[in-house]
Amino acid sequence: MWYKKTEQEVIEELNTDRKSGLNDSEVNIRIKKYGKNEFKEEKKKGLLKMIFEQINDVMIYILIAAAVASASLGEVSDAIIIGIVITLNAVIGIIQERKAEEAIKELKKLSSPKSLVKRNGKVVEVPSNKIVPGDIVVLEAGRMVPADLRLIDEASLKIEESSLTGESVPVEKDSEIDLSGKEDVALGDQRNMAFMSTVVTYGRGEGVVVGTAMDTEMGKIADLLGKTVDEKTPLQKRLADIGKVLGIIALIISAVIFGLGVIQGRDIFDMLFTAISLAVAAIPEGLPAIVTIVLAMGVQKMIKRNAIIRKLPAVETLGSVNIVCSDKTGTLTQNKMTVTKIYTNEEIKSVENIDTQNESENMLLKAMVLCNDATYTEKNQTGDPTEVALLVMGENNGLKKEEAEKQFKRLNEVPFESDRKMMTTINEINGEYFVFTKGAIDNLLKASTKINVNGEEKELTEDIKRDILNAAEKMSSQALRVLGAAYKKTDNKKGTREDFENDLVYTGLVGMIDPPREEVKASINKCHNAGIKTIMITGDHKKTAFAIAKELGIAEREEQSISGVEIDKLSEKELSNRIKDLRVFARVSPEHKVKIVNAFRDNGNVVSMTGDGVNDAPSLKAADIGVSMGITGTDVAKSASDMILTDDNFSTIEHAIEEGRNIYKNIKKTILFLLSCNFGEIIAIFLAVLFKWPTPLIPIHILWVNLITDSFPALALGVDPGDPDVMKEKPRDPKESIFQGYKLSLFINGLIIGGLTLFAFVYGVRNFMGITDFNQIIPSDIPGNALIHAQTMAFIVLSFSQLVHSLNLRSFEKSIFKKGLFTNKYLIGAILLGIVLQAIIVSVPFLEEIFKVSSLNITDWSIVLGLSIVPLIINEIVKIFKR
Repeated sequence: MWYKKTEQEVIEELNTDRKSGLNDSEVNIRIKKYGKNEFKEEKKKGLLKMIFEQINDVMIYILIAAAVASASLGEVSDAIIIGIVITLNAVIGIIQERKAEEAIKELKKLSSPKSLVKRNGKVVEVPSNKIVPGDIVVLEAGRMVPADLRLIDEASLKIEESSLTGESVPVEKDSEIDLSGKEDVALGDQRNMAFMSTVVTYGRGEGVVVGTAMDTEMGKIADLLGKTVDEKTPLQKRLADIGKVLGIIALIISAVIFGLGVIQGRDIFDMLFTAISLAVAAIPEGLPAIVTIVLAMGVQKMIKRNAIIRKLPAVETLGSVNIVCSDKTGTLTQNKMTVTKIYTNEEIKSVENIDTQNESENMLLKAMVLCNDATYTEKNQTGDPTEVALLVMGENNGLKKEEAEKQFKRLNEVPFESDRKMMTTINEINGEYFVFTKGAIDNLLKASTKINVNGEEKELTEDIKRDILNAAEKMSSQALRVLGAAYKKTDNKKGTREDFENDLVYTGLVGMIDPPREEVKASINKCHNAGIKTIMITGDHKKTAFAIAKELGIAEREEQSISGVEIDKLSEKELSNRIKDLRVFARVSPEHKVKIVNAFRDNGNVVSMTGDGVNDAPSLKAADIGVSMGITGTDVAKSASDMILTDDNFSTIEHAIEEGRNIYKNIKKTILFLLSCNFGEIIAIFLAVLFKWPTPLIPIHILWVNLITDSFPALALGVDPGDPDVMKEKPRDPKESIFQGYKLSLFINGLIIGGLTLFAFVYGVRNFMGITDFNQIIPSDIPGNALIHAQTMAFIVLSFSQLVHSLNLRSFEKSIFKKGLFTNKYLIGAILLGIVLQAIIVSVPFLEEIFKVSSLNITDWSIVLGLSIVPLIINEIVKIFKR
């Protein structure tokens, strides 16, 4: 709480000297005590640990066991394929994780390379990492603040703190302000402090270093980033759960089948081989890779809509988002101070209605443009955003700063000072000297004795002053930043401040604000219709924040807003209970933002957080989806986020949520397709053993179907055209099962595919052996070539029926013919490719050897094709009844 202490108390407590600073020996002692002025970096995971995390999964363990067992049984090709699958999944996972967070590294880069400090009685430039508590730092315009400072001297000092506090306007500093009696002063209001990594925009100052490295406000952010643990997305959690369940099911069924076979007196090695086949059938080997690829393809679609996804699972999480927490400045607003209202001639009017022929309004324009140290062109601007806004107003009304200064030359000036909150210039106009003063309305009225109304100078009475103050209050209530202007003629261009700033002629007020983006209101409304609440979180003042929120339709009542100081008075439980009714959070610190995000999440919400500053980084990381700005965003914010908006536009978030919902739907189609296919394989093998038949499929058949035949349709389903009505639906419950409403469909389609595979196997045996007697469906002794022929029939029907079944997954209600059979050309291509690949396997001799298959005749092919379209026919009939 250094801001509560006087300058002298700080100097005494830190044992330093304001004139000479510290000496070299004392600096060395303090570096040993406090360490260098650098942020700590998180220890990165080693490669071995990352590999272990990738394979530490029940499904992977089962596949490893299956590979070892296959190799020991002489089935080396099966073992190699399983090994390739495991390796590929691990490599994809490690590549994703190698894109680890660089947030703290980026924070480290933010520290200013060199700073001016007093050492041994001289002002010297030293590396910022060598600064210690007690150092006296000299600040000047353009310098970055190297550590947290308690200011001890300043002259018109302004510091731009938006990266830390989120406030859009530079803060005027005052080393002598007394905050000792105030409790919990927000960072943005600690005007006697300067904070690490903020930038001096105007004036000069000196300050005592009170905190370095992790003890600074920036250090707290770095610490928050380090403590925030990356959580898995809802899809990742569900896929992990599915993997565990499938793994356990695979082990149980394999054990049951093995035990059943041994009881039936079958060969132990044959049963072990069958158990391996079943374990492989139960696990969708390609699922992790396919989901990753589908998400990656979704990322490419997002880029076209101005959203760059840094972390693949974030695409899916977007579909569940029901709370969008947005920073105000630059996201909901234009991040450009703009004059919107003026008050002259006793009326408030829109800036678009300025009458340059009216003398009072003309003098107001001249005062605001000439008494101004900023510069502005369409391509470039410098100076305080408030002053730039005044120049834009002038330019829009034909008074360009560059031309005006040539025509009305500045002869003298009295710079702005924070204690009087005014600035004055003396300009020559048509051979006469004019004083122009702009600044805070209270001080301006004290220095004025007259008022210009429609070109006539009248006495400034108390009643007129009251009207002006009421107008200023009315503009302030609309969250406008109000400045006044006055002028007078003078005979002397030289003189003191007292000579110039008295007997002024008041001419008018201007009100300015960072206005909302035009397209944002419609996007907020669309989000509202989609069941998504928009929340404003900002470092700006409560009144300003609420006014913008009300205009955008975020909040209706002032009770829906709360300040950071008020949040500090609430416990976590109290905040969690109150947060349901809150829409605007003003004057908040980085810690508050994390609290707010966590409180929303504790209420079961899926939260998206947007921001651009360093102060936003911890909350971006804590949210389910962190969204940073691509144009104005700091590197720290980008590194901590999951998604970057290349156009800094809130509307892009709404587009991204829409895309995320459609991508999730497609991922769901992919998962349901793959699992129904795997269930079909389990059914076929399980029933075969139950009926004491040979296994209709061997591991290499199952692996081929799971990894190749099924993968292409699964990927094609992942890019199925989006549902145009997806934003009319409410957000998906993140706890909702991926099988919600489709368990029966999954079971029935698995039975159909498994039944058809078994039917093909039985037909293959009987047809090859010429059996017509139905007393025994399959003989107990089947010759090797008959078994291979039957397994080939089963293998082809399994793959073809699964290819055809992929069409059913395009819609769970609509007929495939009504949805458009060819609207997903990738899926049609994937089905045709799968058919061609299967045909090649049973036609090329060396592939027949590897896959243990035989060629089929025309009759066999006609049976195969007839059986394969059965899933489509049955599903179309079911859809008729559904509709």
